[in-house]
Amino acid sequence: MFEITVEESFAAGHALRGYRGKCENVHGHNYKVEVTLEGEQLDETGLLVDFVELKRWLRNVIERLDHRMLNEIPPFDRVNPTAENMARYFYEEISRALQESAGRDRVRVARVRIWETDTTTATYRP
Repeated sequence: MFEITVEESFAAGHALRGYRGKCENVHGHNYKVEVTLEGEQLDETGLLVDFVELKRWLRNVIERLDHRMLNEIPPFDRVNPTAENMARYFYEEISRALQESAGRDRVRVARVRIWETDTTTATYRP
């Protein structure tokens, strides 16, 4: 099994609905997102997926969120913008980009990890 991983970062604000404590107030984070793809077969070049392509997909998702109030952006206008829900969102969006890419049925998203702070992470795996 082969794996490749890329990381990117962005800044955004949010408020946790239904939470009792400081995080129910509007606040922000400098997030880091790590996406790992896996597959058993490499392409004819010897790549699972080109890092450049995976980074482009990740940046496209980040572009929608960077320096924004997450509670105002679908699906976080309905779904609480917790680190856990954000990890699942990145998983779903990168999986969609992967499926739309030709010949990618041999590769899948293994996991997405998101850092809210230097010491707190949430991970989503299928």
